Amino acid sequence: MITGMVTTITDVLNIWNDLGVFSYMIPFLLLFAVIFAILEKSQVLGENKSIMSIVAASIGLLALQFDFVSEFFAVIFPRFGIGISIFLVLIIMIGFFFPKGNLLGEGSWIGWTVGVGVVIWSLSEWDQWGSHYGFGGWFGENIWAIIVLAVLVTLIVLISRPSEAVRNEREAEKLAKRAKAVAG
Repeated sequence: MITGMVTTITDVLNIWNDLGVFSYMIPFLLLFAVIFAILEKSQVLGENKSIMSIVAASIGLLALQFDFVSEFFAVIFPRFGIGISIFLVLIIMIGFFFPKGNLLGEGSWIGWTVGVGVVIWSLSEWDQWGSHYGFGGWFGENIWAIIVLAVLVTLIVLISRPSEAVRNEREAEKLAKRAKAVAG
C-alpha cells in the first residue's frame, strides 16, 4: 500500500524558502539572465557565449555575496506586484468608464470622477495592510498637495489640448502624406 503525504503549495514554498530558492537561486538566475542578455546584445566580449556565461555567472554570484541583493529583491518585488495590481485596476477602470479609450470625450467626466474616487479610496485603505508600508500616514498628510497637483495636471491637459480645427488639419496632413507615399 502506497501512502503519501499531502503537501500544500504553502508547504512547498516554505521548503523552497528554507532552501534559499527565493534568497539566492532566483536572484542569481535573474541577474545571470539580464547580464548575459546585455553582453550578448552589446557584443562587448565578442560572440563567445562561454565567456559571456562565465562573466554573467561571476557577476551574479558576486552580487549575492553579502545578502544586499537578496534583501533588495525581497523588498522591491512584493511592492512591484502591488504596483502592477494597481495599474491593472486602472486599466480595467479606463476600459469600463471610457469607451474605446476616449479619455477626454463626451461624458468622460463621470469616468474620471469615479476613477479618481476609487484611487483615493483604495490608497487611503492601504494603511489597513500594516503600518510597515507607511503609505496611509503619508497619504493623509499630503492629500491636499495631491489634489492641487491633480487639478494642475488636469488644467494643463485641457489647456494644451489642440483645438478641433488643428486636429482636423493634422489628420488631413497625415492622409495627404499617406496618399503621396502610395502614389509615389
